[in-house]
Amino acid sequence: VSVRVRGCGCEERRLNVRVNIELLSISNPVHKKDLAVRLTDDTDPFFLYNLVISEEDFQSLKSQQGLLVDFSAFPQKFIDLLQQCIQEQNKDIPRFLLQLVSSAPALDHTPVSLNVVETNPFKHLTHLSLKFLPGTDAEIKKFLANCLKCLKEDKMMLEEKLKKTEEDLTRQLSYTQQSLAEKSRELDKLKTEWTSYTTALSNKHSQELTSEKERALQAQTQYQQQHEQQKKELENLHQKSIQQLQNRLSELEVINKDLTERRYKGDSTVRELKAKLSGLEDECQRAKQEVLSLRRENTTLDAECHEKEKLINQLQTRVAVLEQEIKDKDQLVTRTKEVLDATQEQKVILEESTEEKQRHIEKLETTIKSLSAELLKANEIIKKLQGDLKTLMSKLKLKNTVTIQQEKLLAEKEEKLQKEQRESQEMGQSLRMKEQEVCKLQEQLESTTQKLEESKQLLKTNENVITWLNRQLSEVQMAKKVDTPASAHAAGRAAGSPLGMPDRPSFHSSGISHPISPLYAFQNFLEPTHSKNGNSQCPAPKASTLTFVQLNSQLSKLSRCSDAHTVPAAGHAANKENGDQLGLESKYFKKKDDSIPLRGLSQNTLNSEYLRPYLPSKAQPSPKAAGTPASAYFPG
Repeated sequence: VSVRVRGCGCEERRLNVRVNIELLSISNPVHKKDLAVRLTDDTDPFFLYNLVISEEDFQSLKSQQGLLVDFSAFPQKFIDLLQQCIQEQNKDIPRFLLQLVSSAPALDHTPVSLNVVETNPFKHLTHLSLKFLPGTDAEIKKFLANCLKCLKEDKMMLEEKLKKTEEDLTRQLSYTQQSLAEKSRELDKLKTEWTSYTTALSNKHSQELTSEKERALQAQTQYQQQHEQQKKELENLHQKSIQQLQNRLSELEVINKDLTERRYKGDSTVRELKAKLSGLEDECQRAKQEVLSLRRENTTLDAECHEKEKLINQLQTRVAVLEQEIKDKDQLVTRTKEVLDATQEQKVILEESTEEKQRHIEKLETTIKSLSAELLKANEIIKKLQGDLKTLMSKLKLKNTVTIQQEKLLAEKEEKLQKEQRESQEMGQSLRMKEQEVCKLQEQLESTTQKLEESKQLLKTNENVITWLNRQLSEVQMAKKVDTPASAHAAGRAAGSPLGMPDRPSFHSSGISHPISPLYAFQNFLEPTHSKNGNSQCPAPKASTLTFVQLNSQLSKLSRCSDAHTVPAAGHAANKENGDQLGLESKYFKKKDDSIPLRGLSQNTLNSEYLRPYLPSKAQPSPKAAGTPASAYFPG
C-alpha cells in the first residue's frame, strides 16, 4: 500500500509499505485470539513495526474511537479499508488515504500511528487510528531469518526444477536424434520407391491418353450434332414468335379504330344532351325531390370513380416499368454487339457463326422497337381515356338528371379498361419470352468466347513446351558430343547447318537415319543416359518425364481444334530450332475443369525450381522460315 509519511517539522513523502495481518490463537494458559499487524518495506529490511491487539485491547480501542464492529469482524473491515485505499491511490485527489504519523522528524525506532483518512471538501475524517511500535533487535533478526529461510526454500525449489528440466531435455534430445536417423532411412527408401513408381505411371498414362483422345473425338462429334439441332429449333421458335406478334399488332389496330368511333359517338350524344338541357330546366324544379335520392347514389358513384382512377394510375406505373425494362434490354443488346465485334477480330474461323448470331440480334431489336412503339400507342390511348373520364366526371357533378345515362357509359368504359389490362398482360408475357431468347443467345456467345480463349492458351502452352524440349535436347546433345571422340565430326555438322544450329539427332545405333520428332527423340534419349550414369550431374530426367506427360495431355486437347490451329503451332516449333525464344507463363500449368486428369502427378511438379531457368520468355513466330513439317512436332 502507498502510505504518506508525516514527521515533526518535515515534508510529507510517499512510501510503499507491505501490510501483513494475522490472527494468532494462543491456548496456554487460556484460549485467546490476538490480531497481529506488521508493517515492512521491501527495499529496507530494517523497517519493521508491529501491533498486537487482543480482545481486551480492542474493547478499549472501540470505546475510544467509536467503532461499531466486533473483534471477529474487525480484521475483514480493516482489509476492506486497505483495499479502498489501494483503489484510490492512483487518482489525483484520492478519497481514502493511509497516513503514517510519527512524533520524531524521522522514522528512527519511534512509535508510529497508522491513520485511515477519508477526504472530502469540508473535512478530513479519520476512520481508524492504530499505534505501531518499532521492532526490537530480536524481532528484526527473527524477521530477517524468516525472509532468508523463504529465499533458500525458493532457491532449492528452483534448483530441483532446473535438474528435472535438464534431464527431460536430454531424454528428448536423444529420442529426437534416434527418430531423425530412422526418418532419414525411411526417406531414402521412399525416394527409391518413388523413382520406380513414376516410371511405371508414365507408361500407364501414355496408354490412357491414347484411349482418352479417341473418346474426346467421339464426344466432339456428338456435341456438334446436338448444337446444329438446337440451332434449327431456335430458328423455328423465333419465326413463330414473330408471326404471333404481327397478329397481335393487327388486332390492336382494329381495337384502336373501334375506340375512336365510340369517342365520336359520345361527343355527338353530349351535344344532343346540351340541346335538351334548355327544355329540361323547367322539369328540373319538379324533380328536386328526386334529386335528393339521386345525390345519395351519386356519392357511391364518386367513390367508385376514385377507385377506378387509382387503378388507372397503377396501370401507368406498370407501363413505365415496362419501358425501363425495354431500355435495359437495349443496353444488353449493345453489349452483345461489342462482344461479337471482339470475337470477329480475334479469330477468322468463328466469323460465320457470329454473323448469324448478329442477324438474330438485329431481328430481335426490330421486334423490341415494334413492341416499344405499340406500348407508346397504348399509353396514348390510356391518356385519351383518362381525359374522357375527367370530362364525364365534371358532367356528372353538374348534371344530376343524366346520372342514369352516365352509369351506362361508365360500365362501357370499365369493359374497355379490362380489355386493355388483358392486352397489357399479354404484351408483358411476350416481352418475357423475348428476354429469355436474348439470354440464351448471350450464353451461346459466352461459351464460344471461352472456347476461343482456351484454344489460344492450349496453343501457347504447346508451343512453349515444344521449344523447351528442343532446347533441352540441344543442350544434352552438345554435352554428349564434347565427351565422345567424334566431336570434330559433330562440329562440322553444326557449322554446315543453317544459322549455326545443330541438326536433329539421327540415332545411328537404332537404325534411324532420317530426322525424327523432338518428342520421340527426347523420350528415347533420356532412358539410356539415366541407366548409364547413375550419378549424373543434372537432374533433368525426372522433370523431363513430367513435362513429356504434360505435353501429351496438352496435345490431346489440341487435337480437338481445327487444322487452322495446328499449322501455326508447328511453325512456332520449327522457329525454335533457328534460335527463336518463347515464354512459358506459370498460369498455363494451372488445373482446368475440362482438362484430362493425370493420375499420380501433382500440379506442383511443373512449378518446381528446376524448370525456371529453362523456361523462355519471348515468342517470334515465323512458320515459313523453317522447313520442318508440322507432323515432325505432332506425331499423334
